This record gives sequence, C-alpha cells and structure tokens, in this order.
Amino acid sequence: MTTPSLAPPVRIGKAAVGALGMLAAATGVLEAVVSPTLPLLQRELSISRAEGALLSIAMLITGAIFAPIAGNLGDRHGGKWVITRLMTVVVAGGLVSAVAPNLPVMLLGQVLQGAMVGAMPLSFILVRKYLPPGESGVAIGVVSGLFLGGGMLGTLIAGPIAEGLSRHWMFAIPTFTIIVATLFVHRLMPNDPPARTGAKMDWPGLVLLSGILLTLMFVLAMVPDAGGQPLVFGAVVVFLAALVAGWVYVERRSPTPMVDLRMLAKPAIWSSYVITFAVCLGTSSSMFLVPQLFEVPAEAYGFGASATDIGRYLLPGAVAAAISGPLSGVLARRFGASAVVATGIGFLSATLVGMAFIHTEVWHLVIGKVLVALASGICVTAMVVKTATSVDHGDTGTATSLVLVIRVIAYAAGAQLGGAFLTAATPAGSNIPAESAFVTVFVIAGVVTALSLLVVRTLSKGVKE
Repeated sequence: MTTPSLAPPVRIGKAAVGALGMLAAATGVLEAVVSPTLPLLQRELSISRAEGALLSIAMLITGAIFAPIAGNLGDRHGGKWVITRLMTVVVAGGLVSAVAPNLPVMLLGQVLQGAMVGAMPLSFILVRKYLPPGESGVAIGVVSGLFLGGGMLGTLIAGPIAEGLSRHWMFAIPTFTIIVATLFVHRLMPNDPPARTGAKMDWPGLVLLSGILLTLMFVLAMVPDAGGQPLVFGAVVVFLAALVAGWVYVERRSPTPMVDLRMLAKPAIWSSYVITFAVCLGTSSSMFLVPQLFEVPAEAYGFGASATDIGRYLLPGAVAAAISGPLSGVLARRFGASAVVATGIGFLSATLVGMAFIHTEVWHLVIGKVLVALASGICVTAMVVKTATSVDHGDTGTATSLVLVIRVIAYAAGAQLGGAFLTAATPAGSNIPAESAFVTVFVIAGVVTALSLLVVRTLSKGVKE
C-alpha cells in the first residue's frame, strides 16, 4: 500500500493543534453518553441489567484493541492518512448507535465507535512530527485534556438531550461534531510521510494481541466470582498465559513486528507502563468506590445521595481531570517528567490513604476526588509525553497506544478490585457492604500507587529529560 505524502513543514500552527483538540473533545463527548443514560437505554431497548453491563463495556473492550492497531498503522502510513479514515469508522458507529432499534444494532454501533480510542496516538504522532519537543509535550497535554473535558461535557448533557429530545440525538449531535472536526483536521494538518515505508502488517501478532486483550478483560470480569468456579478461572488464566507466550514468540521472529519487544525493554518505556498501570488502578478504585459511598444510606455510614446529587458531587473532579492534561504538559516541560510524576504519585497515594480514614462528610470525598483526578491526570499525561519522546518517531503511535491500552486494563482491574471487596463484605440479605471494605480498598489503592515510586528514577535512564 502506498501513501501519498508531502514533505513535512518545520512546524504547524495553533489552528491545526486546535483542530486535533476539537476532534478529541468531540470523541470524548461521544464516548461518555452511554454511562449516565444506561437506565434509560435499558428501558427503551428492553434489555436487562446484565445486557446493559455488556453495552457499557463494549466500547472499552474494542477501544483497547483498536488503539494499538491505529497507532501501528499511523507509524506505517502517516498519522493524518489513518486518522481521517479511522474517523469514518467512528462516524459510522455513531450513526448506527443513533438509529439503533435494539441491543444487537446498538452493540454494533458501540463496537465501531471504539475506534475513537485510536485517535489519541495518531494525534500524538502528528504533534510530535511538526512541533519541537517542548511544545509537542504541551500540545499532547492539551489534546488529552480536551478529550477528558469532552467526556465531562458528554456526561452532563447526555441525560438532558436524551430526555428533552431523544436518545437518538445524544449520539447524533457529537457524531456531527466529529464530522466537522475531521474536516478541519484534513484541511489544516499537513500530510505526514510514513515513518516505516513498505513495512507489512504483522497479522499473526495483531490476532494474538487482540486475543490477549479480550481474554484479559474476560479474566478481570471473572475475578469477583473466581472463588465459585476456580477450575474455569484457572483454565482461562492458563489460556491467557499461552496467548502471551505465543505472542512473544511471534513478535521476536517477525521481520516487521507489531510491537518491537526491544522497544518495550527500554527502561524509560517499561517503567512508564508500570507507573501508568499502578496510577490508573488506584484512580479507578476510587472512581468506583466514591459513588458507592455516596449512595450508602445516611442511617448507615453514607449519605443517601441520589443519582443527581452524585453527579453534582463528582463534577469538580471531572473539571480537575479536564485541566490536568494541559497542566501536566506545562509542568513536564518546566520541571521534567520524572519530577512531575513523582510529585503526582505522592499526592495521589496520600489522598487515597487519607480517604480511607476521612470520609465522614460529603466535602471530604469531593475534595479527595478532585485531588485524585488532578494528580492522576497529571501523571498519566506525563507518561504519555515521556513515552512519546523516548522512542523513535517511527514508534510513537505504537508506544503511546500501549499506554492507552494499559490505562484501559488498569481501570477495569481497579473497578473489579473494588467490586470484589464490596461484594465479599456485604452480609447475606443486605445490600450494604461493611464500611471496612471501603477502607481496605482505599488503602490497597494507595499502597499500589506509592509502590510505583520505586521505578520513577528508571524513567530517565537511556534518554534525556
């Protein structure tokens, strides 16, 4: 496959970065509309809670698969060439979701929408090619922050649009915005040349990696009930290990591997992935626990908050998450990624442990959620920037897409960790878990996050800060 390209200019302007940011915000909105309207979708599509749970994670699973594929294709064929075609898939998914009359069609739309996760590593490819290192870090932070900001906006407007217009429009409006933003990217972003001219796609590696991600998600979903079916759980874990071994074998022998294992062996890369996993697991645990704690009846130890109240309490944290991306890019440029990450991890782990023992007032949890969102966003964005600048240009998409994949896996693992402890601590005949379960998970999340400090110094090995 040949890709037409022009010689890249020295740099791009703010308008081009703004177009990428607009696209990130629009995809963030589309990604977020299902979660707050899930009860409405369950009613209108006549689906059960279990089927609703499947609908809520369909995009998450397919996004984890799409991200490395999109990043790899972007490295091979150019970021702009791939992102415009990828958005065609996303737009198709948004339109299918908008008109879906039943669950199978809605699931198809969500699977297609999962391609949007691949837009992030493709955007990182483009800003790194056309901006100097310091400015590219800030631009990556801006794009990441606008994606989170779009998610916050989608969470806020999905319900009013669905109830005031219809569920169809909550998918259609952000989809039309994605079309406009894609046209701006196509118009303002120069054609970037492929970084790996003539390289063939590693199909065996792609199939095995997809199998690994799907099986891993299945393993995480089984964790809360693993004790009830240990043989099945053990068999799935063994199958996962076999897939990993097969993937490593294939990638080591492929002339054009999907993921260069030598790249993963770089200290700056593997340490970035370890830190990303620990930080996101801790963050996800708190994201799961805080709404649950708000909902616990006031006569027990909670606050008896309604869904509307919970949304209002979580809003400051969503705002903090939105500004954390640009802030991280600026701080990393000024103080270095390692210093920023170490500080963020310190704040995050201290906040998580603090929330374990101080959660008797609503404002305790609101402030804790703000600090968690801010520290986590700063750390993860700094990891994306560090990863992008620690590899050759031809590996930018692949390396950064794996950060996003690890983020998805860690979020799933953190939620399952919280769910398993709360389920185990709920007495028979009751739906209120023991308060000690919240304390335990908050402490575990804080300790896991703090342990990632052990590898922060490794970030600077082999690369310039």
